[in-house]
Amino acid sequence: MSSNLEIPENRNPADSRQLSLVRQAEIVISNVLRIGVFLSAAVIAVGAVLYYAIPGAGGVASLSYPHTLGEVLPALRAGNFQAIITLGLLILLATPIVRVAVSIVAFLLEGDWRYVAITTVVLALLLGSVFILGSLFGHGPIETMRPVGLGDFGIIAVISVAAGLIGSLVGLGGGLLVVPLLTLVFGVYPEVAVGVSIVSVIATSSGAAAAYVRDEMTNMRVGMFLEIATTIGAIGGAFLAIIIAPAYLFVIFGAVLLISAIPLIVKIGEELPVGVKNDRWARSLRLGSHYPDATLARMVDYEVTNVPTGFGLMSIAGVLSGLLGIGSGTFKVLAMDVAMRLPMKVSTTTSNFMIGVTAAASAGIYFQRGDINPLYAAPVAVGVLVGATLGAKILTRFTNATVRKVFIPILVIVAGEMLIRGVAQLLG
Repeated sequence: MSSNLEIPENRNPADSRQLSLVRQAEIVISNVLRIGVFLSAAVIAVGAVLYYAIPGAGGVASLSYPHTLGEVLPALRAGNFQAIITLGLLILLATPIVRVAVSIVAFLLEGDWRYVAITTVVLALLLGSVFILGSLFGHGPIETMRPVGLGDFGIIAVISVAAGLIGSLVGLGGGLLVVPLLTLVFGVYPEVAVGVSIVSVIATSSGAAAAYVRDEMTNMRVGMFLEIATTIGAIGGAFLAIIIAPAYLFVIFGAVLLISAIPLIVKIGEELPVGVKNDRWARSLRLGSHYPDATLARMVDYEVTNVPTGFGLMSIAGVLSGLLGIGSGTFKVLAMDVAMRLPMKVSTTTSNFMIGVTAAASAGIYFQRGDINPLYAAPVAVGVLVGATLGAKILTRFTNATVRKVFIPILVIVAGEMLIRGVAQLLG
């Protein structure tokens, strides 16, 4: 797609060289995401096939699964097929972290020391969450759950395809469908449903962002800068999930989303933001960029404003993600579209780019608490990956106005679900 929409040749050689380095970095990051996605899906598939194909593997005695990093290798040696699935899930959970590490190298090659520092901070937060905070706040024995039959596995996978498709189109993480499916239909413990939802967020992000970064739809600088806020917020949210009931936050979050739909409805037909100028932060951080728009058949340049407001909103989005396991993509898209005034396509694709890192910040804590059950996480991960890949292909054919029209009803549905779940918990 991007090869048919070239940037005008009116730049000096230094600018052209810089653009070449940026493009090479984007391709490398896209390939890292693709490799992580395909490798994790393959390992998960092998583990699932062995689990369901070998007689007796799905019995009650097999429901023990490794839930700390140190337990995975011994469980693999012991022939625990759930450990194979867990290994695939760990590869998936590690993919956003590897992507951040590769981004550091990419910015280093560009000579962009400011973003080397920004991305290093994000990586340090992620590694600290996984290896330090996860170990400190992990709990002991996990609760026994009923076996997941092959039929249930298939149902969860099919619905997860829809979750990934919707999530990749509008920048969400898949929790909209996954959490209620697991809790209401399959009777999964809420904390496990949230842990599995975190997996769906990372799968959506990795599956869709691989295509979006390759096609130059994602604003990587906006994403990396705002990930500082979302990562810190997600770690805090995961801790809050241990000590407070989320019912009140469900209600507050739902109400805020409903109110936030108003400015979107007002400008529902807007194709591109008008009159937007880079603010001081955007100029300093070089956040303005461009993307190739197939529907407009041209390269679209855009600028960014209200960066501090967007940063603050991203902190809230991170807390909601870590606490509720929803990815909070709706809040991220709102912050970039309404506050920072990015084009809607860029808002949704950059949200997809970010939500995986936000989720990874709390995934280590959920994993080592035993809240990521591989028998539920496996069909969710595979299904969401398939759906996210399909959604990434569809988005390029949509206009910004169409994406907004798809996003608004999804936003209202998410808000309604949050309100219903919060009120139900308060009354129950």
